[in-house]
Amino acid sequence: MREWVNRLAEAGDLLTVDRAVDPRFELAAVTKRAQQAGNRPILFRNVKGTRLEVVTNLFADARRLRSLVPVKEGPFAAAYASMLDAAESRVAAPTREAPAPGDLQQGQLSDLPLITYHERDAGPYFTAAIVLALDPDTGVPNLSFHRAMHAGPRELRLRLGDSHDLTDYQRRAEEAGQSLPVALLIGVSPAVFMAAGTHLPAGVDEYALAAELAGKRVDVYSGAHSGLPVPAATEVVIEGRILPAERRLEGPFGEVLGYYVPEAPNHVMDVERVTWRRDAMFHSLLCGSREDLAPLEAINAARVYRDLSRRLPGIVDVSCAPAFMNTTVQIRPQYRGHARDVMEVVFDSHADYNQLCCVVEEDVDLSDMNAVMHAFITRGRVDARTLVISDRAGFYRDTQSDFVGRVGLDATRPFGREDEFVVKEVPGLDAVRLEDYLTRGKRM
Repeated sequence: MREWVNRLAEAGDLLTVDRAVDPRFELAAVTKRAQQAGNRPILFRNVKGTRLEVVTNLFADARRLRSLVPVKEGPFAAAYASMLDAAESRVAAPTREAPAPGDLQQGQLSDLPLITYHERDAGPYFTAAIVLALDPDTGVPNLSFHRAMHAGPRELRLRLGDSHDLTDYQRRAEEAGQSLPVALLIGVSPAVFMAAGTHLPAGVDEYALAAELAGKRVDVYSGAHSGLPVPAATEVVIEGRILPAERRLEGPFGEVLGYYVPEAPNHVMDVERVTWRRDAMFHSLLCGSREDLAPLEAINAARVYRDLSRRLPGIVDVSCAPAFMNTTVQIRPQYRGHARDVMEVVFDSHADYNQLCCVVEEDVDLSDMNAVMHAFITRGRVDARTLVISDRAGFYRDTQSDFVGRVGLDATRPFGREDEFVVKEVPGLDAVRLEDYLTRGKRM
């Protein structure tokens, strides 16, 4: 991550804040205001209460995400899907043993930036923390994102969720009466960050995907306390264990959907060692912002693209912008009813996220929801082009049936009548530079 931040700075893409900033609300407020003005990453050099610099908004831009995928041709979804295939079939070891960084410093949780983001948040949270754990039976590493609430000098409270591999690891450890060793990784390489946000089949090592994205094996060292394989380039490492049969109140917290998740009993991590590299940069992530949503959208789009292209012809591209729980598919229609078949596959592809599916053709920008809705409204009967599924379960965290059901919108042209729906164009538009035509001066 440090190398990537340096490259962004050299390219003039990095914003810097030198004045003292309060980690309680002010840092988040400045971050959000900067995000409203653009997608440039931000480095806070002087955060009150800590010596560590804080960097944020690194993954908010689609162009930057694209730069992380070694396959440069074609749509991002197709390129990332090829990385998933490579990771799942990888035979070579994805990691390489390396010595621990020679500049490691040891301290306490209180030495780290303790950032409170939202008005009703229960306290400071580590939002970009990746939890590293090993399968208790097979020893396969797992990387996954879980929010961590600071609750004391040696205590963090984690929300594991119901359908994560880490939840299964903890359950098996707990059934055996054992704690689960974990390490929280904050400030990792972009390849490890993207791999941690990607759900792979059980038993597949997320380090395999990181190695494919990076184009090389991931250097890891054994955590001094946990023995876990920690990426050598990690800025901050928090080692400890999730306690068995222990739940304590965590939350409320302003989550990815834009609302507060209420207070609830969640898992407890006993912190045993905190280390960071010299001149470490602490990664902060404003939940629900573009830095949170853009990677989720890109990763989910790749998974949907892979499922679609394996089962149906004519799949051009997939986007899950602007809210990661909707999916827009761009197709080259092959037959009457093609769009409806696409919707059915999408709804089966990822039960958690695909609540709304829109299908368009190549003449519609699938990332522009205004254009998508215009195509849907103007290309035929809206009632006949809408698919409603009433009883299919949705978002894994849903406990009130708020996300049950699916809606599909066919925004393609009527099959066989494509010539009646040719989008109008103005010849020579691309060559026009407006400044060549405007006269500067006072109005007479």
